[in-house]
Amino acid sequence: MISPTIVVVTGANRGLGRAAAKRLADMKNHLVVACARDPATLEPLRDELRQAGRDIACRQLDVTDDSSVEALHDWLARRFGRVDVLINNAGVSIERFQCRLLDLPLGILQRTLNTNLFGVLRVTQALVPLMRASTAGRVVNLSSEMGQLETMAAGSPAYRISKTALNALTRILAAELDGSHIKVNAACPGWCRTDLGGRNAPRSAEEGVDTVVWLATLPEDGPSGGFFRDRAPIAW
Repeated sequence: MISPTIVVVTGANRGLGRAAAKRLADMKNHLVVACARDPATLEPLRDELRQAGRDIACRQLDVTDDSSVEALHDWLARRFGRVDVLINNAGVSIERFQCRLLDLPLGILQRTLNTNLFGVLRVTQALVPLMRASTAGRVVNLSSEMGQLETMAAGSPAYRISKTALNALTRILAAELDGSHIKVNAACPGWCRTDLGGRNAPRSAEEGVDTVVWLATLPEDGPSGGFFRDRAPIAW
């Protein structure tokens, strides 16, 4: 019996995380570990997949909490002994788009970084070591074009700063893991109709996660250390 690909998705209860978890759970020989701060919010996704003959594992995870991340690591280590794919999706956007950097409360910046940067680093530091036992190893960080330095502009400064920092994290980790079997990339899903993106966004969550799923399932000769939208590289 072929061992399934173990995929961990943070913030999988809604939006892009839910869409990515669903897509990957529908793929043959993939076992998705869907994570959320409140695991009860994952039950609608689990019920939908079970009706289609698929299943997922649901786990509690608060990316801002050391003990929560440690508990996930320990469960994965006991249950599977490895992680094959990590999708760092959990993220927040707290301030209004019209907020100016000079007026930005530092508390909002700290809360944003706690999830979008420190949370990603905390989970990645805990789970990437479990990828040493994987024959693949894929890390996909959900970033945004709003974090691109090339096109940096005003609006949502805390969110922009957090995504720019996440891009730096992606590059550093990819460089540290260069030469290994683990690939690390960032994905820009575009402006999608989610709780964060709003109802007027031009893309569905399903369209937005196409690049995420592609990066999560890259072949051995796939890229690492890149920033991608619509499966094509974009500038940092």
